Amino acid sequence: MRQEPTAVQTRLPNDTLPVLGCWFWHDDEFAPEGYRPFLDQVGRHAAYNLLTTSIRAPEQEVTDPRVHDQIGRAAAYARRFGIGLVMDLDVRLARAAYRQAYPDEMQEMLRLREVALPEVGQAELRITSVMRGDHYTFRATPYIPLTGRVVRVYTYERGPGGIVPGSLRLLPPSAYRVKEASAYTVRVTIPDGAVPRGRWACLLAAFAHFTPDVFAPHLLSFQRAILRQYADLPLAGACKDEWGFPPCFDGCPEKNDFWFSEPMAAEYARRTGGRDLVADCLLMYLGEPGREAERQAAINHFMAMCWQRNAAVEEDFYRATKETFGRKAIVGTHATWWPNPDPREFWKNGLDWWVARRDLAQTDEVTPYPVRTALAKKWGSAVWYNMFYASSVEEYHRELWCHALGGGRINYHPAYPSEEPVDRTMAALLRGGLMRGDCRVRLLNYVSRSPIDCPVAVIFGHAGAMNWAGPTYDDVGLALTDALWRAGYPADLIPADEIAAGALKIGRDGQVRYGAQRYAAVVLYHPEFEPAATAAFFRRAARGKTALYRLGEWTRDFEARPFDGAAALPASMEAVRDVKACAAAVISRLRDAGIAPQTPATKTIGWDRASAGPPPAGQLRLVDGTHILLAGAKEVSGDPIQATLTLNGQRVRVAAIGVAAVRLDAEGRLEALAAGGLRRFEGGGLQLSLAEPVDLALWRDRHGRWRGVLQGWEGPVPAALAALTQQWQRLALPEPLDDHADTPS
Repeated sequence: MRQEPTAVQTRLPNDTLPVLGCWFWHDDEFAPEGYRPFLDQVGRHAAYNLLTTSIRAPEQEVTDPRVHDQIGRAAAYARRFGIGLVMDLDVRLARAAYRQAYPDEMQEMLRLREVALPEVGQAELRITSVMRGDHYTFRATPYIPLTGRVVRVYTYERGPGGIVPGSLRLLPPSAYRVKEASAYTVRVTIPDGAVPRGRWACLLAAFAHFTPDVFAPHLLSFQRAILRQYADLPLAGACKDEWGFPPCFDGCPEKNDFWFSEPMAAEYARRTGGRDLVADCLLMYLGEPGREAERQAAINHFMAMCWQRNAAVEEDFYRATKETFGRKAIVGTHATWWPNPDPREFWKNGLDWWVARRDLAQTDEVTPYPVRTALAKKWGSAVWYNMFYASSVEEYHRELWCHALGGGRINYHPAYPSEEPVDRTMAALLRGGLMRGDCRVRLLNYVSRSPIDCPVAVIFGHAGAMNWAGPTYDDVGLALTDALWRAGYPADLIPADEIAAGALKIGRDGQVRYGAQRYAAVVLYHPEFEPAATAAFFRRAARGKTALYRLGEWTRDFEARPFDGAAALPASMEAVRDVKACAAAVISRLRDAGIAPQTPATKTIGWDRASAGPPPAGQLRLVDGTHILLAGAKEVSGDPIQATLTLNGQRVRVAAIGVAAVRLDAEGRLEALAAGGLRRFEGGGLQLSLAEPVDLALWRDRHGRWRGVLQGWEGPVPAALAALTQQWQRLALPEPLDDHADTPS
């Protein structure tokens, strides 16, 4: 992304990790040149390379030529500032167009409700629809119900374990009367005497909602058509944000609502050898003594089908974006909807986070750090980006440094919640020292070639975590990763499906690896319902260098058939009784191996479920050995750093502000250095003493020659730096926003 010709660039170059911000279009952006106030503001006062951009306005669909043209004008104007628009072109921003084209392919919800039949008189079963909504329906039409229909009515005897064995009967349509079948209510009556006394009845009703069916036959071709419509615009890429089914904010604890459609039922039958999804929804809901394993297997297949289809939609969007806009196009933003791997996310997308492909690892809000770091490994992203928002600017001040200490960066969402226009909510972030601090952190992007070093992987049973009829429901292992992070040993959280996908591998050196990360220790966490191939992977891994642990029993495979997991796993794999014992064993092993801890995660993040997070100051280590010191606990622009370190047996001394990163090569020579306000450096064969503090990055290129960047430096290159190389780039700081300015001047 090129800027207009200026003496000094304000934005990082294209071959460097970018700085990200968010832009949300409301009605004002659709006015003539309505995009200019926001772009004028961030163009002058922020260092963003890319803006992940989405529409939050009513009756503005991306298939509308007027919307296309306004986006094109905005993208061209953004390029004047060297900013690229990564535009949200998701099908949920074209729901009316999709419905018009394919009215029979809208997402249904199958709702199940039961009643005890009365001893005398007719029985009535009544189900009302629900109205779902999320950020895509903000100020727009929610996922309203469109139609309702009776699918089936069952009767049965009810016992403490669910349906009494042998009592289930499908009630024929002639045995009940449909009194209402509308978008809002489905109601049937069962006449007196139509069913023997003492039984129960369950109505299964399907409501179609105003959003495309995830399993719709034309979904992929339609989303590709949207992308092609925008192929003529100068976009930097396209977004698909929080893809999946409409949200369920409680995770459906009763398990009596299922996302449904006829194509979905056909896919379920295909993958299960002809099983009936509607009948299995009743089994998954109520259960039946003697059919426990059948129920568990049905849940496994249903949940796996959901996450795999959502992953296929994400993958097709990724490929289509590259085909449309070129291989360097950015695919944004995050797959994470509810920022915790719990039942709410299970019901949204089947917890598909690790298979929703991105070039830059992306999450949002308070997503646990072990997920963020794992996604960086999966996608080969040297840093992860987390879309963060808060109503208080002070929270951004802290999170800038906490994110960096966890190996990531903020994707700057305007202050939220707020009733102010979007340019004013972003202005709150552009005042004060936040952007100055972010510009110091961005210096790390010049020398960060690899993600944060996490010597431990916690590999959790995906099926077991999502199976509400199993023993390990709603437990992905966060208590264990928290214990490790709090001890100073960051750990990646990874679903065991990544073994079958080939992403978790055994390297030539015998260590288990995930992308660039090699693990000193791996914990297989609650492997119930894992396939036998998972055990085969660990038998191979046992011949290598990674220490292996198991926490949790393994008594059934994916089909819920009896399986002796303990016998199938290698004898050398240590079985531990609980999280506390497991964390202690792993930490002891790491210490014995001489693996130094990083700064403990003493902070707590989360909404209704807490997890560990880094503080705003400390040290971290990257996979390639880069050592980073960060200090932002007091001043958002950075606190003083005075440190003496021992790296690769070499003593390193540094005096800087906010940021200092050092990488030595195998011989102990300096390979890369980045620092804010650098005054002194000694180590790796280099000594620097500067009269004035300098923001800089310095690295050796592939020919071994020094290259450097000076940020915010207006005078001649200091003599000590000029003696190293003449290859110094200049990087300007964004112009500070006047504290009294409400809108750009």
